[in-house]
Amino acid sequence: MPRPRSLTPTQLATAALAVIDRDGLAGLSMRAVAKELGVSTMALYRYVEDRGELEELVVELVLCDAGGEPPPAGPPWRERIGVMARRLYDAVGAHPAVVPLTLTHQYTSPGVQRWSETVLAVLAGAGFDGGRRTVALRGLLSYVIGAIQLAHLGPLPGGSADARPPLPEGEFPYLAEAVRHTGGAGGPDAGREFDEGLDALLRGLAPRGGSRNGS
Repeated sequence: MPRPRSLTPTQLATAALAVIDRDGLAGLSMRAVAKELGVSTMALYRYVEDRGELEELVVELVLCDAGGEPPPAGPPWRERIGVMARRLYDAVGAHPAVVPLTLTHQYTSPGVQRWSETVLAVLAGAGFDGGRRTVALRGLLSYVIGAIQLAHLGPLPGGSADARPPLPEGEFPYLAEAVRHTGGAGGPDAGREFDEGLDALLRGLAPRGGSRNGS
C-alpha cells in the first residue's frame, strides 16, 4: 500500500470545512474528512488526534483574517470596533454552520484570541477599564454570533426562508410586521440589519465616566 501523502494543516482544515458546508456540522467526522482528502481514515490520524482537533483547525481557517491587522488608529474607537465586528460577522457568516465551533473553542482558538485581543486593545485605548472592557467584549461577541444565527440559522417564524404558513396578523401584528421587514436567511437586508443593530449597541457603550455620545 502506498505511503499516505503529506498533508498540511490548511489542507486538513479546508477539507473539514468543505464537509461542514456541504453536510452540516453533524456530518463532520474523521471518516468524512478522510474521504474528502482521498486518504484512509487511519492515515488521517497521523495528522490529528480526533474530531476536536479538526474543529480547532476549521475555526482557525475561518477566522484567519478576522483578527488580523488592527484597524487604523485614526478613526474614533466605535468605528474601529465596528470594523472588527464586521470582519467577524463576514468571516463566520460565510460558513454559518461553524457558529457552534466558534463558541466551543473560543478560549483555545488563536483566531478568536487574536480578534478578542485587538478589540480589547481598542477599548483600552478608548478608556475602558478591565471590567467594562470585559462586558463590552462579551456584548459584542454575543451580538455578532447571535446576528449570524438569526440571519442564517434561525430566521423569524413565517419568514421567507421558513416553510411554515405566514403568521396571523390579527394575533401577532408586531411580529408579522417584523417578518415583512426582515431580509430572511442570508437575505439582502441581513447585512444592513446587522450594521444598524451594531450601531445601536456601540452607541450604548462608553468607558466609565465617559459620554455615550463621545468619539
